[in-house]
Amino acid sequence: MGRVKSLAVKRTTRKLLEEHPDIFTADFEKNKQILTKILETDKRTKNSIAGYITRLVKKEKQK
Repeated sequence: MGRVKSLAVKRTTRKLLEEHPDIFTADFEKNKQILTKILETDKRTKNSIAGYITRLVKKEKQK
């Protein structure tokens, strides 16, 4: 069982995926680099958002 994501992380992630659906991939490291350019947050929050984006992108590809 994984960690629970905060509501702020989920909202931010969904907003970013709606605004920039083409730039995010299923690779966590690439998503971190992209978020560094887009957002100004602390390292922990950025990594949490990047992980959730990666998870959602992988889930969408399975469908």
